[in-house]
Order: sequence, then structure tokens, then C-alpha cells
Amino acid sequence: MRDRKKAQALAHELVSKMTIEERASQLKFDAPPIERLGVPAYNWWNEALHGVARAGTATMFPQPVAMASMFDPEMIRKIGDVVATEARAKYNEASKHGDRDIYKGLTFWSPNINLFRDPRWGRGQETYSEDPYLTARLGVAYIKGLQGDGKYLKVAACAKHYAVHSGPEAIRHEFDAEVSQKDLWETYLPAFEAAVKEGEVEAVMGAYNRTLGEPCCGSDLLIRKILRGKWGFQGHFVSDCWAISDFHLHHHITTTAPESAALAIKMGCDVNCGNTYLHLLRALEDGLITEDDITTAAERLFTTRFMLGEFDENCEYNSIPYEVVECPEHLALSEEAARRSVVLLKNDGILPLDKAKIKTIGVIGPNANDRMALIGNYHGTASRYITVLEGIQDYVGDDVRVLYAEGCHLCKDRVEGLGLPGDRLSEAETVAEHSDVVVLVTGLNENLEGEEMDQSNSVGSGDKANLLLPAPQRKLMEVVAKTGKPVILINMTGSAMDLRFAEESFSAVVQGWYPGARGGKAIAELLFGKYSFSGKLPVTFYNDSDELPAFTDYAMENRTYRYFTGGVLYPFGYGLTYGKTEVTKAEMRDDGEHYTITATVKNEGCAVHEILQVYVRDNESEFAVRNHSLCAFKAVSLGANETCDVEITVPKTALEIVDDTGTRRVDSHSFTFFVGTSQPDDRSAELLGTRPVAVELKL
Repeated sequence: MRDRKKAQALAHELVSKMTIEERASQLKFDAPPIERLGVPAYNWWNEALHGVARAGTATMFPQPVAMASMFDPEMIRKIGDVVATEARAKYNEASKHGDRDIYKGLTFWSPNINLFRDPRWGRGQETYSEDPYLTARLGVAYIKGLQGDGKYLKVAACAKHYAVHSGPEAIRHEFDAEVSQKDLWETYLPAFEAAVKEGEVEAVMGAYNRTLGEPCCGSDLLIRKILRGKWGFQGHFVSDCWAISDFHLHHHITTTAPESAALAIKMGCDVNCGNTYLHLLRALEDGLITEDDITTAAERLFTTRFMLGEFDENCEYNSIPYEVVECPEHLALSEEAARRSVVLLKNDGILPLDKAKIKTIGVIGPNANDRMALIGNYHGTASRYITVLEGIQDYVGDDVRVLYAEGCHLCKDRVEGLGLPGDRLSEAETVAEHSDVVVLVTGLNENLEGEEMDQSNSVGSGDKANLLLPAPQRKLMEVVAKTGKPVILINMTGSAMDLRFAEESFSAVVQGWYPGARGGKAIAELLFGKYSFSGKLPVTFYNDSDELPAFTDYAMENRTYRYFTGGVLYPFGYGLTYGKTEVTKAEMRDDGEHYTITATVKNEGCAVHEILQVYVRDNESEFAVRNHSLCAFKAVSLGANETCDVEITVPKTALEIVDDTGTRRVDSHSFTFFVGTSQPDDRSAELLGTRPVAVELKL
């Protein structure tokens, strides 16, 4: 029921029939049934960052940071719709069988629209970008895909983790993220504001940490003044899991559990993922809260449940059959997403490979045949996985011999416990020596980068100490390089790594990310030229982490492409194709509500899928970002040797700066727009051999 007022009226009527004990019981994530009122049990906790997660079989898409490499909101929206379709199908069957367990509901705690401000953050793989504009556009698209446009919400999306949250994982339960008003409103809040105002997201999840002294799940500033006040958010607010207990256990903002529960609900947190809300009735007895506080939260939650059509036997989504789960159309979309997510970072001409000219391919590396390298964290279960090794084997068939060596353990100094250090290196060397070309597959997985104490990352914080690959892999790279054979590196991580050795030593470098269950097939098709690479980096690949500020420093100075002062290895927005595309001319006109740029795009080479990018630089204001900012982008398909004119719109808000008080306004009369297939930085120009076209604007 998209009619919120009607849903609110129904929720008010239902909640009014409940005792105060029953109302309080509904505010935990695992809400019990109220059988006398016909209210079934409901578990609010579900995940769907890149497919229905932790609930059995589902189509598994690339990790969000990989999907962001497509720079394509419409594609992200399609993926969200598919995820919601499968979610409904699984919910319909689970409910039919009386299964209302965790991960079986219709409220999905996705997307994660935190800014990937530091490449050391283990959970950055769950996010879209280091850029607030790109993050906002993709976040809104995914929310709209999940929630649909029918009479009822298809599923309820949740924007997380609000706000100013991006590590370190190890101290997230006690950390205070201190930011300036400029950074808060320029960088950390725009994606959340867009999620609320444009995406009409049904839920928002608070972060573990404090922001400016207040715990995010009990913040007067974030929840009451900004979210519900300034932005007019109407949905429900959920705590991160056991974050409310952090109020007294770690943040020491309160001293007891009832006090923590009281603070959270007073500030507007409706659902407690955890058990602190078991103390709500004690807080009521102690006079810390009123019955109205509990009632308001309960009504918000039942408003969402009515908007999902939970109490309507004729809900339009009740007829979605189980057969849509992992159906051919959904799998095809996941493979397309994987192909378009992979980023070609270097190519000396070796790619695409011609299998007619190759007798033997050596596939080497700890991630070459590991399913975990496909999936990232917060994942579902696929009925079939295709690793890089399997993808290459399937593609070449019997025409080319494929040799394989694991080469080394992902992070330990030996594969076999009784072996000596480097026990697989000689095999890797042998395979390389006997091959015409080597595909070396390195990287990490969710055990090495992810969430603090996650179910898969049971030891350690999940963050990276630096940008280096584990020592055994660095040694493997050196050994393979010394054979003198041409090497194509496929790096499978959810974050930027130090790939300088690969850039210097290998013929081609590819960022494969965590590409989804059948990502190996997609990578093989790209390597052999069935499709052209088209992905662009949504994050900066620095040379190393030495020039970055401390991980705990949330100031944007010298962070991300907008503020970084040093040289980088691979810039934000960069990615090669098998064609050679450049913008040869660009003109801008004022269409009143926005600017329209007409760009002439020329492709010399094979058919490609390219990303037209527009960046803006404020030439006068003291409050402008140091470098430039992405303000528009558009996916463009170009035929072989085709030249075409492409129109792209730029919002007039692109001209605004954020000053030291957090106020957004136009503060200049002179702007330069850069229209091309990359940033207007020197490193991108060096790598691509072209520069964007500059268009001047005077107000």
C-alpha cells in the first residue's frame, strides 16, 4: 500500500487493540506473533546487498562496489527488481510453510550507501563508491528497484549505516566519528538525503559509532533534527545489531540497559536489532519513557507491514512463483552485470586473447579456482559457481590445453600443513614455463576483508592493515614474472590494492572484484574478446596507503579523487575498453532546470560500451573541492568506428559548494565542466592518451 496515510490509519487501529506489553514486544527484530489479533511473527532482519542473502538459493550478483563499476543506475534498478522478485517468491513459500525465521521477511537491510572513504575499510566492498554523487545515484536506483512501483512495496529497502560510518571495524562500537559541518553535508549525508527524498526509502539503519558525540542510533542531530525534521522521513528506523547496548557498554553515554533503550526510542529508533528493547517496560516503569513512545514506534512498524501488503490476501506479489528463483533471465542479468563490472586497468596489446593462436594457457593463483573469490560478503547460495579456471576451461574447450597451479595459499606461507614454506611455488613456475600465456588470479576474500567478527570473518577486524596483497601472493607474482612469459593478472578483491608490481611487470591487469556466482564465465568471455571490457573504477587505486591520513581521521582532506594531492596508480573513473573512445567536442546549453551537454563521442576500434563522464570545477570559491567533482555520467554503446552525438543532463546543484557552516549554495561565477570518458587528471590522460573536453560556464 503506497498510500502511507491509509497504511498509517490501519496501523493506528491495529496497535490500539494491543496491550502496552504487546506493543513493546513488536519493537525487537524478532517480533513474536499476537495470535488474538491475527498478527503473525515477523523477523525484520534480512539482507540483499547483491541478491537475497543468507536464505538459501538465490541469484547472486556482483558485490555492490563491482556493480558500481557499471556507472549505470538503470542496470542497478533492474538488478534491484530481480532481487525483490526472488525475495517475494521465497517469502511466499516460506510463509506458506509457516517459516518466519530470520532472513525470511520482506524488510531488507540494503543498500549500504556509506562512503568508501578509505581503501583499508573491510566493508567498503558493500558500498558503491568514494564519490557522494555516484553513491547517491546508484543507491536511489537500487532502492527503487527493490521497492517497485506497484500498489504495495515489493520489499522494503533500508539505507545504512546512518551516518558518517566507514571504519575502523575494530573500534566501531566505541568510536566517535568527528567531522566538520562542511564534510558532513558535502560528503557523508548526500546519499542518505537522496535515498529519503528521491528513493523514498522505507527504512534507515543507524551506525554503531558515535557522530559528533552522539551514538548514531540515539542521535538527536541525525535522527530527529535531520532525518525526520529537515528531510521529512516517514518510514521506520532500525538500529544496527546490538548497537543500542553499545550505548552503556562501550560509548558510556548511558549507564544501564533501560537507559539505553529509553534514549534510542526517545530519539526515534523503532526496531532494535539486538535485545536491549527487552528493557523498554522497565524504562517505562522508571519514568524514562512514556507509553506514547512505544506506541509511536509500533505504529511506524505496522505502517511498513501494511505497506508491504502483509495483511492483504490479494497483494499483487503473492502470486510470484518459486520458479523465478535463479531462472534463466535472472542468471543472464547477473552474468551481464559481471561482464560490465570487471575493469581493464592495463593492456599492452595481449588482450583480447585469440585461442586459435594459443596452444597452452596456464591458470595460476589462489583465487583462480576458489568459489569464495566470486561471492564477497553478505551473500546467498548459488546452485552453480563458475570460477575463473572453470570459465576459461569452458570457453576454450578442447581447442586449448589449460594447465592449473594453485601457486600459494591465499595468506598462509604454505598450502599443506606438513609442507615447507612456498610449497606450491615450483608447480606454479612449471605451469608458467609450459604455457604460452599465463592468467594469474590473486586477491582476497570475505575471510580477509569484511565485517568485524562477521559470521565468515570470525577472527580479526576485517579491515586491511595496508594495500599490499598477502606476502605469499607477492612472492608468487615475482616467481611467475621471472619466467618471462606474458602474464594477465586478474585481481579479485572488494577494494583497491597496491598493484604497482603488476603494472610494471605484467602484460595486462584486470580488477575482477567479487563478480558473483558465475563471474568466471564473464571474465573468460572478456579475456577472449567475446565482449569488450567496459567497467570504470568507482574508487581510487592509490600507490599505497602511506600518503593517506590516519584511518580514524574522517576529514576529507587528502582523501578520494576530489581532495587527494598525490599521484595515484589507477584513478577514479578509469577503465580501458577494446576500442579507443574520446570526446572530440562538447557544447552546453541552459534548459532552465538543468544544463544539457551535447558531446560528440568518437570510437576508433571495435564496438564498445563506454561511460561518458562529466566533472565540474569551481574556479573561484574558497569552499570548492580541491580538484573537481563528478556531476553527471551516462552509459553509451558505440559501434565499430562509430561517431555519435550524446546528450547528458547536469543538475544545477552541481554548481553548489558547501561552506564551513554546512550550507549549500552557489558561491562562484566561473566554472569549468570536463566532458570525457575519465577524470580530467594527468594520470588518466597518461593512461588513456586523451583528455576530456573543457566547457567554460560564466554566470
